[in-house]
Amino acid sequence: MRLELGYIHITDIRFGDASKVEDGVLYVNAEEVEALVLRDERITSVKVDMARPGESVRITPVKDVIEPRVKVEGPGGMFPGVISPVDTVGSGKTHVLKGAAVVTTGTIVGFQEGILDMSGVGADYTPFSKTNNLVLVIIPRKGLGSHEHEHAVREAGLKTAVYLGELARELTPDSTEVFETLPLTEGVKQFPDLPRVGYVQMLQSQGLLHDTYVYGVDAKRILPTLMSPTEVMDGAIISGNCVSACDKNPTYVHQNNPIVHDLFARHGKDLNFAAMIITNENVYLADKIRSSDWTSNLCAFLSLDGVIISEEGFGNPDTDLMMNCRKITDKGIKTVVITDEYAGQDGASQSLADAHESADALVTGGNANQVVTLPRMDKIIGSEEYVGIIAGGWDQNKHEDGTITVEIQAITGATSEVGFAHLSAR
Repeated sequence: MRLELGYIHITDIRFGDASKVEDGVLYVNAEEVEALVLRDERITSVKVDMARPGESVRITPVKDVIEPRVKVEGPGGMFPGVISPVDTVGSGKTHVLKGAAVVTTGTIVGFQEGILDMSGVGADYTPFSKTNNLVLVIIPRKGLGSHEHEHAVREAGLKTAVYLGELARELTPDSTEVFETLPLTEGVKQFPDLPRVGYVQMLQSQGLLHDTYVYGVDAKRILPTLMSPTEVMDGAIISGNCVSACDKNPTYVHQNNPIVHDLFARHGKDLNFAAMIITNENVYLADKIRSSDWTSNLCAFLSLDGVIISEEGFGNPDTDLMMNCRKITDKGIKTVVITDEYAGQDGASQSLADAHESADALVTGGNANQVVTLPRMDKIIGSEEYVGIIAGGWDQNKHEDGTITVEIQAITGATSEVGFAHLSAR
């Protein structure tokens, strides 16, 4: 598959009479966005707001972050199986409003939602303090069940991202990148002397609002399978989960997975990016065994020399991570594991809930239990009502001077397990 991404660089975001992109500025007609979101009768109200890098603004509780894009050539549309009809994406041309994002917030659906500060120490921990954010403060209908609540908020964000992406359809990109994967045998012939490297991406799929969707299908219902990395870049995977804010992959991260980008950057130079495998994270032991068996067998079937494995979440999924690592290593394939740590506020506790000697090459996204005090912000988009109950917060953690003390677990994207963040450790 060959995918060309054309980037329209966004340097500012403003309200305007008409939605458009002009001289790097994204102008948004708030009334049109409100009307779009309120077509869903599950939503009672929506407030459209904006947050720019460096502003004294806090967005909380954050549900999802999405990058606006539009398919301008080739099969499929944005977020197939959810917003667009089911069709295989990952080829053709897609335009991207690079530097812009849609952020969803509002009444909380689960305790594992996040904080996004646009300035101050908290901004250093989240990549989304660097984007020009259109924020939707969404209030779903009273009495709506948790899953329907989450579904309504998720769809509102995706529809808004598609609406903004359409503004780029006729624009000339400021820059372009091309990503291409060949069929396996052709790739081996093209780079016979380079090690064949694969990427196993573990998708959060434990249920109870811990869901990820692949072409609209809940990942807990899939068996491990091959996917072109350009499909992932083109919106085939979206977030629908409420795991801890620090290490959940918002939809924006799936669209911009840095492991995929970095493997493409080295493809044909010192490695052959031969395959991407997606697998799930299960609750029951039998399901964990089944998925890790399939994952390791696929790696062996493809005759991979090395595999990168990334996790999403922590605790129970640590077992899936170690089972994948152990079984792939047992096939004679070298592995590198990417995770984060929950080592206690003093850093002295066991970092993962499970471990195995095969995981001898590990990259960490940082210790999610690290404590930080966030400064008072001049403007709150959403509500600080929940900062004491979200994962990483605690009772009485908001102080009289307006500061808030939390574990960085509460900060959206702080310890990204695909490396879409700024933290690591040695």
